[in-house]
Amino acid sequence: MGSKTPLYDKHVEAGARIVDFGGWDMPLHYGSQKEEHHAVRQDAGVFDVSHMTVVDLSGERVREFLQHLVANDVAKLKEHGRALYTCMLNPDGGVIDDLIIYFVGDEDYRLVVNAATREKDLAWIRKQAEDFGVSVVERAELAMMAVQGPKARELAAPCIAAEHRDATLALKPFTGTFAGEWFVARTGYTGEDGWELVLPAAEAPVVWDRLLAAGVVPCGLGARDTLRLEAAMNLYGSDMDETISPLEAGLGWTVAWEPGDRDFIGRAPLEKQREDTDIRRFVGLLLEDKGVLRNHMKVVVDGVGEGEITSGGFSPTIGRSIALARVPAGEYDRAQVEVRGKLLNARIVKTPFVRNGEIRIDV
Repeated sequence: MGSKTPLYDKHVEAGARIVDFGGWDMPLHYGSQKEEHHAVRQDAGVFDVSHMTVVDLSGERVREFLQHLVANDVAKLKEHGRALYTCMLNPDGGVIDDLIIYFVGDEDYRLVVNAATREKDLAWIRKQAEDFGVSVVERAELAMMAVQGPKARELAAPCIAAEHRDATLALKPFTGTFAGEWFVARTGYTGEDGWELVLPAAEAPVVWDRLLAAGVVPCGLGARDTLRLEAAMNLYGSDMDETISPLEAGLGWTVAWEPGDRDFIGRAPLEKQREDTDIRRFVGLLLEDKGVLRNHMKVVVDGVGEGEITSGGFSPTIGRSIALARVPAGEYDRAQVEVRGKLLNARIVKTPFVRNGEIRIDV
């Protein structure tokens, strides 16, 4: 048996198929992964993401610490509530984890890191924080829900205390605010609008019931994965890990090179790799033949070399199979994927595949 979120009993009551995910007992789906996927693209769905790790950092040197710890630059965050997506790197430039940082006060930041990397993340952050006198506090007493979809904020708003409702509805994308004991952020992992709600664990079951009563559809890990794949959002452990740098994972945009004297962990090897003309490409693939693309399938580029699918599957929105893949350097727009011993044709496309309910590629 794995760890259980405060909403575990709600998932069981709803007949969810429970699976192990990073040591947590989590819902894969509640009957139809495809219907849950479409609910988020067309209406609103809610995910239990209480397995994610919320960490609060504080101290006089906390901004200086974060400028050293992560590849993006928190100095970009000029206003309280603004959020930043970034990678935390090891000294070789590999990705320890990807995370979101919220600027909640002059000496206070909130991090949300992945569930499967919790222990190593906390150990690494605490080790690096020692020299900066920064307090590192895991908020294990909190639950977290992601309400996502074009109607998500409208349907979830009545769950917010009346005195905080206008402020939360006014949030711009990639910002967050405290609403009493809650923290509400206009962020997500689906390519749709919505909120991520961080709240006391004891309140989570009641809020979950209120969301479902309002017409929000409960969604599991299966739909979460197809949604994030369509949105071309990386999954740690699949698209990148400690052996892969952001530059080979399509995350070069998350590395802040300026100011040039900011000595973040992993900078030197990243700068060297940036000058490498043979650096692998990270691309989107659209399968043109019949079949389904899966993780770890071999990608063959005729006359150039071989690569590998890092995330693949069937896209319910497009009705075709899509994938993210790491492939050899070079200028080309077609490839083949080895599926059950046969080479199937695929086209390299610009990602995201889908965003805000719209198909963004030529099918």
